[in-house]
Amino acid sequence: MKTFKDEFDKILNKLKNKENFAFSRFSDGELFIMQNKTIILADNHYVTGDIKGPNIYTEEEQKQFIPAKHQFYRQKVIECFKHKQHNYFKGICTGTDPHLGRQNFDWQINLLGEEEENLTFSNLLINANYRRFIEEMVPLFVDREIIYVVNKLADTSRLPFKVKKAFEIGSDCMVNDYHIVEEVKEYITKNNINDHLILCSAASLSNFVIYENYKETPSNTYMDIGSCLNPLLNLEGWRYTRGYLTHYWLNSGDHFGSQVDEW
Repeated sequence: MKTFKDEFDKILNKLKNKENFAFSRFSDGELFIMQNKTIILADNHYVTGDIKGPNIYTEEEQKQFIPAKHQFYRQKVIECFKHKQHNYFKGICTGTDPHLGRQNFDWQINLLGEEEENLTFSNLLINANYRRFIEEMVPLFVDREIIYVVNKLADTSRLPFKVKKAFEIGSDCMVNDYHIVEEVKEYITKNNINDHLILCSAASLSNFVIYENYKETPSNTYMDIGSCLNPLLNLEGWRYTRGYLTHYWLNSGDHFGSQVDEW
């Protein structure tokens, strides 16, 4: 049985050993896209399928998936999700979060046809593992050459490591910035990029960047780190939507900061 700690250690040790791999996260947003459910994260409300409610989403957090308009992107998410390759790790939703439940975990396994060896937790770097991400994993980035797909509002100069090349995206980047996938690929090819660390904080666009580039150039490491670094990037939306971040950075006591996800 996979454990939250052991799976984190697996990725951490690959970074320590500078063994190239890909970690692509299929969290609740990607799950709902694959299930063909409407997603809208707007200024003051959200829609996921038939569920609607109030919340605050700043510019970098805003996105949408409209089934009638965005089937191309849904098929791409499914393609990324079904891909198999050595050291291509897919983080999936488990039943730990009450709004997802065991039935959605089973739905993902059924889509794949089997429980693959390279499946891991979509929340691998957050919740109870987040302190270790900041204090054990991020220091390993310091001596790596970093390429970062990140929001245009982010201030990367505040990071504790140097970013060699940033590809900037905006809100609703899956739809509006799909061209970034090819731009990253061209940059890697043109500059003969190898043994670099490519970080992605770009919602579902991260899945596309990682999939398309790792299958062609597995001599780099690709990681979807989501909003993990947002407090260091001078972005504000995490204060309203990311309990694991407020737990660590603001000492809020939010329960996500101590949640140990279970397989």
